[in-house]
Amino acid sequence: MPSTQEMPVDYLALLATAVPVALIVALLCATLVCIVAICRAHRGDVVAVLRALPGLVATLLRRKP
Repeated sequence: MPSTQEMPVDYLALLATAVPVALIVALLCATLVCIVAICRAHRGDVVAVLRALPGLVATLLRRKP
């Protein structure tokens, strides 16, 4: 026979499941937004951004604590 007591909610397990799923969804949404922005941009703008990326990456790596 099933028990009439309520099952306790394991908040840690719920959090451990919800946070990674939320991060994956956020990453997919950000990727989609970037792809749409690149597709809608003018070709010259995209080329200029892609040429600037190595300098941006180098700057971010230098500032790494």
